[in-house]
Formats: sequence, structure tokens, C-alpha cells
Amino acid sequence: MVLRIGHLSTLYHTSMAMMARRELLDGFPFGIGWKLFGTGPAIIEAIEKDEIDLAYVGLPPAMIGIDRGARIKCVAGGHIEGTVFASGKDAKGYPEIKEQGEVLSRSKTIGVPGKGSIHDLILMDALVSSGSSSKVINFGWSDEVLDAFVKGDIDAVVGTPALAQAVISFGGGRIIYPPHLIWPDNPSYGILVKDELLRDNRDIIKEFLIRHENASKLLREEREDVSRSISKLIGVVDERFVSDTLDISPRYCASLTDGYIDCALRLKDRMKELGYIKGDISQDEIFDLSLIDEVHPGPDHYR
Repeated sequence: MVLRIGHLSTLYHTSMAMMARRELLDGFPFGIGWKLFGTGPAIIEAIEKDEIDLAYVGLPPAMIGIDRGARIKCVAGGHIEGTVFASGKDAKGYPEIKEQGEVLSRSKTIGVPGKGSIHDLILMDALVSSGSSSKVINFGWSDEVLDAFVKGDIDAVVGTPALAQAVISFGGGRIIYPPHLIWPDNPSYGILVKDELLRDNRDIIKEFLIRHENASKLLREEREDVSRSISKLIGVVDERFVSDTLDISPRYCASLTDGYIDCALRLKDRMKELGYIKGDISQDEIFDLSLIDEVHPGPDHYR
């Protein structure tokens, strides 16, 4: 059997650590087929088409899929507070300006990955709440957002720590609102699996989650070393870029905490208000905690 895994190019996902440090998968009883996608919504579409079995994805795209009828569950966390606001070096932001919406409303045009991504949802929540008239442009890949910022086609970006670091390193920009103040505990990504796989191959998923938590521990405790490995894997950014990215929001753990789940459910309610979903999805339709409670029974490590 080959476990087909959909992932993003996000540097702090454990998929990158596993590919860079193959010893993390020692003893895993099945092959792994990694498949790269540009956005979370594209990953959910691939699950619905039976192209992948397991996914690294933000919870809002997953909940949109569940609302459409996708039979998937979140079985583990991975990272919290992974949405960052960034703009030009002269842009005003926190702490001079306290409100998220007011910070963003100063930008005429804002770029963000994928309609339906967690970054898109958080951006729209902030703009609608503040009554902003800023224009939003969704891009299929984070690289396209960066390119638009460098060319001056957009004034600000909302996205991952890696995108924010790219704005800093290659666009001369800065972070204008700290990620830990943007929907605290927001579930920037988790591990989603098909219900069928969870029902019939629980041991495989449990074995993968053990390695997922081991990789999370590397991101927490051996950041410099794992940055070097990820940099070599990618080949287009240096170790310093990876390390700086990992430091922007160092909240890495496999646990599904009360804060993680509660924030996901509050985001779900906001998604319904903003028209992203139609139904009322329950916690049990989104999460299955049984395996992660075995793999990670103690206190979480997000902070």
C-alpha cells in the first residue's frame, strides 16, 4: 500500500521535515506518495476526487469540504496562529494601530492565497468587521502573491509565515500585525484523513501521527538543524530564511487542544455568516480525537 499525502510548500509543516529528514519515516510500514498543491482548497478537491488519502491543510478549507459532503476528519493538529499580515517597510501597523481591520484597511489592494483558505477567511473577517473597501485578490500559489507585491500590484499580503518572510527578505517589507493576536489558537493546519481510511486502516494513521509528532518536536527543539535540512531539500532559499520563517510563529505540536478546536468552531460560525458554508457542521463531523489522544496524551507543546 502507498499512503497518498497531499501537502503544501509551507516550510513549517512536518511534511517538509519528513521529506528533508527521511529517518523520521524509519519503520513506517507503507510507502508514501507525496503530492504538492498550491492551496488548501485544491487539496480538499483532490480528497473529494479520491486522488489522495491524507492531507496537510487548514481547517477552513476542510470544513468547506465537509459542508459539501466530503467524508474526512481532522485527526491531529500541527500548527496554530499561522496567518500573518505583511506590507511595505513604511506601512503603519501594530502596535501603533491596535485593530486588525484598521491595519488592513490602509491598503488599497491585498493579496492572499486561495479563496476559502484560512488566510482568506481571516482577511475577509477583518475587512468586513471594519467596513473596509480594500480590494482583495486571491492567488493560486504563494509565489504569485510575492511576485505581485514586489511588482507593486498589491500593497499588502495575508498568508503564511513563509510568505511574510519572503515579503521581508525579497520585498523589503515588514510584518504589520503579529500572528499571535490574529484569532488566537487559529488552526493554521491539521492532519485530515478520509473516513474510509480512518475506519479500515487506523494502525497506519496512528503510525503516521507518531512520526508527525516526532517531526513537530524537531521544529520546536532543533530548529537550526532542521532549517538546514529543509533548505537543502528546497534548494531555493538558504538556512537563514527557513530559520527566520520558523521563528515567526513557533507553535508546533500534533495535539488537538481545546483552544484549537474551539477556535475552529468559532471560525466555522464566521464562515457561515460570510457565506463560505451553508450548513451547521458539528464538532464530531470535523474532528476525531481518538488516535491523537493515544499518540499525544500529555499537555500540548504549542506554547
